[in-house]
Amino acid sequence: MTTKNLPTVYQAKNAEEILLCFEAMQSLRPHLKKDTFVGLINGMISRGYILIYVKDENGKVPAFSGYRFTEHLAWGKAIYIDDLGTVPEGRGKGYASALLNYIFNIAKENACDQVHLDSGCVPQRYDAHRLYLKSGFNITSHHFAYVVPGTSL
Repeated sequence: MTTKNLPTVYQAKNAEEILLCFEAMQSLRPHLKKDTFVGLINGMISRGYILIYVKDENGKVPAFSGYRFTEHLAWGKAIYIDDLGTVPEGRGKGYASALLNYIFNIAKENACDQVHLDSGCVPQRYDAHRLYLKSGFNITSHHFAYVVPGTSL
């Protein structure tokens, strides 16, 4: 993946920077609430989540990603991308590519063997799937999830 003409990637390290990402994050995760967002993300950061973002020419955040380092017997040392989203009006402008390129470089710098992510299998995600495949990802498994009764998700 090339770095030519890609926007600068920033890491959210304080409440103000985290809050800048709320609108973009809510476009991917509509259940999130603004009044609890910073506390939720700070809790995740304390457990290894890293929130990165890009800014557009107006200083707004059109795209973000959240990832963490992990290690598995099947994958070796890896980065798992929890979240990668772009607001609808920001798509096709290279924002997600910049975020992926940044993560790929972080993986190399930290001697990771792989980068993984899961993506929903609905038509609204097909553009994202094309980006992932174009960026070098392969479809390697089915992901299964069990929702614990009585939880909020």
